[in-house]
Amino acid sequence: MSELTIEQIGSRSSKWGEGPIFWQDHLYYVDIEGHALIRLNPQNGEEKIWDMGERIGTVVPCQSGDFLCAGDSGIYRFNPLDGLKTNMADPEAEKRPDNRFNDGKCDPAGRFWAGTISTVKKTGDASLYRLDQSGSLKRMIPGVTNSNGICWDQEKKLMYYIDTPTQKVTVYDYDLASGKIENPRSAVDFTKFGVEGSPDGMTMDAEGMLWVAMCHGGAVLQVNPNTGGLLRKVGLPCVETTACAFGGDRLDRLFVTTGIHKTLEEEGAGHVFVVDGLDVQGILAQAYLG
Repeated sequence: MSELTIEQIGSRSSKWGEGPIFWQDHLYYVDIEGHALIRLNPQNGEEKIWDMGERIGTVVPCQSGDFLCAGDSGIYRFNPLDGLKTNMADPEAEKRPDNRFNDGKCDPAGRFWAGTISTVKKTGDASLYRLDQSGSLKRMIPGVTNSNGICWDQEKKLMYYIDTPTQKVTVYDYDLASGKIENPRSAVDFTKFGVEGSPDGMTMDAEGMLWVAMCHGGAVLQVNPNTGGLLRKVGLPCVETTACAFGGDRLDRLFVTTGIHKTLEEEGAGHVFVVDGLDVQGILAQAYLG
């Protein structure tokens, strides 16, 4: 068993860091309340920051070299070379002005899944959407309040999803060819663990175990979605641990984004932390293929 180490990397302190994804030797993540997209080089700590002019909930790479982002103005393409933003979809702009897009990722077929959040905490007022490679948008899960972590198993048959207030990971049967999901059931119930915080961002390791950042809980939990059991708790130095992603040359480093608490003053809050020595590897991220 390797020795566990936790290090702060990079110099940026985000108001609310989120959505980390490791792509082509860099970690990309967002600062939702700081309206920024950040590219971090884990080797030397260098950062490139783009001001997005709005709250941005998540980012994924596109096969074209652009990025697909989701935030206040819906889902849009972003060209990092000229800063051009091209709107793709904004399904809740008129009927739900208090909602914005939050977390999201690409499925194994290269479709983009992203969900909304009710910023006024109106129960069941948000949804999870799927943007197909053609650019068509479909609402997949209605009745959501705070759409967060999402990932797929390596066999490409299951989708795991978190609506934070439910305090659960829900698993769906997933069809790779069509993108259809069905048969939802509870995979993990966090109320059974007696730990602080609520489930937020999520990733999966190569052994099929889930890693879930506990917002307001200062920890990342490794859980077994097959048994619903808690395997490991990794404590972080900031209470607002928001999301996590595996990266590095061997995908064996766990990168964790954090935010700044409303009242607590914590050294390192808002920074990215990297956990080494976990003796597990992650799964390669998928780009948007549209």
